[in-house]
Amino acid sequence: MAFAEEHHKWLEYHKKRRAGERKDRLERGHRHGEQMFVERVWWPIFGNMDDLHPEYEVADWRGMPYFVDFVWKQGQVKFAIEVKGYGPHVAKTDRTRYRQELNRETYLQIAGYRIVAVPYDELEAAPELIISLLKALLTPCLLKNMAEGSRPFTRIEADILRMASRKNGYLKPVDVVRGLGLDPRTVRKYLNALCEKGKLKPILQQGSNRVCRYELIPSFTDNELW
Repeated sequence: MAFAEEHHKWLEYHKKRRAGERKDRLERGHRHGEQMFVERVWWPIFGNMDDLHPEYEVADWRGMPYFVDFVWKQGQVKFAIEVKGYGPHVAKTDRTRYRQELNRETYLQIAGYRIVAVPYDELEAAPELIISLLKALLTPCLLKNMAEGSRPFTRIEADILRMASRKNGYLKPVDVVRGLGLDPRTVRKYLNALCEKGKLKPILQQGSNRVCRYELIPSFTDNELW
């Protein structure tokens, strides 16, 4: 399904479950930068917006309501994601507002959130960099849940997926041979099995049918984790 349609359905879903200031804040706050993050970063990684909450309300250290651009929750893992433009967050910020923002970030960490600051300018210039960084940040947490039995992966398959995550989502067969000390034929067997399970995607060498590397595929349907 096209992004625009899914994005509209996602926003309507959250609007129907809100009222008053929480609904108004969603309508006011989810603007160009936030929409660009969802379209250029989140959607290419996950292909859905499951468990991603826009303009999420939390109380700050004073008990005052504060809205985070996005909160993503999966099990015990919580991420607070903020899209930050240079103007409102740096150039136009006075000392009081700057101090309050830093205190909020510290309080969010106390409340169990991991904070992700996304530069607005990077969304426009190099969203692929943010995609790579976000994958590297989220993968270790998700792999931990996967290892606790959420999906039926063998020990070697889980080791291969962890190795792929450490290499920013891309893996060559020779990496597995060297890293795990396995025979090349055994490595191909496990890589093919992970492709069949939808966890890896083979990347062909340009102008050839030969597989040169594999790409790690994130998925959160049915709570499936990397």
